[in-house]
Amino acid sequence: MVFLVRSVAFAQTKSPIGSVTAVRGNAFKAVGSEHTALDAAAPLFIKDVIGTGPDSRATLQLGTNTIIHMGADALLTIDRFLADAGGEITLQAGPILYDHDGAAPPSGMQIRSTFGQIAVRGTRFFAGPSAGVFGVFVDRGSVTVTTAGAGVLVEAGQGTNIPHVGDTPTLPAPWKPERIRAALESVQ
Repeated sequence: MVFLVRSVAFAQTKSPIGSVTAVRGNAFKAVGSEHTALDAAAPLFIKDVIGTGPDSRATLQLGTNTIIHMGADALLTIDRFLADAGGEITLQAGPILYDHDGAAPPSGMQIRSTFGQIAVRGTRFFAGPSAGVFGVFVDRGSVTVTTAGAGVLVEAGQGTNIPHVGDTPTLPAPWKPERIRAALESVQ
C-alpha cells in the first residue's frame, strides 16, 4: 500500500487542537501507556489515541470546522492536525462519520486504515465496517479511496467497498437506503 500525503508543516505543540463534545457509554484517551476516561469538553492533542467501548459513542471537534463521530469499538489516532490546513488520522478500528463544514475551505485531511487511505475534500462521509466489509460512503463532497495500488473517486451519494485488507476498492456505486441508514446509525 502506498500513501501519498500532501506536504504541510504541522506544529506539534501542547495546545489543544480540539475537544470531545459528547460521550455516550465508555470512551477513553490514551497517551503512551496512560489511559483516561473521556467526558465532554476533554481537550484533544496531537498523538492522542481515542477509543470507544461496546455500545458507546464519542463526538470529537477538531479545530472549528471538523467533527468526527465515533461508533462502538472505534479506535483512532490523531497523527497530525493544523486548523484550516488538515492533517492525518489513523482509523485502527470501528466506524466513524467525518464531517467537515461544507461552507469552510477544504482541508488537506488524510484518513489512513489497514484497508487503505482516504483523501478528504471538504466532505461528510462514513468509513468503517458496513455490510460485512470495510465501506466508505460519501454524503457530501468527495473522497479518493486508495489501496493496493488502485484508487477510486467517490462522489456524494456513492460508496465503495474493500472486502479484505489488500483488496482494491470497488467501483463507486450508490448504496441502498437501508445500508446508508445502518452505517449512519452505527456512529450516532
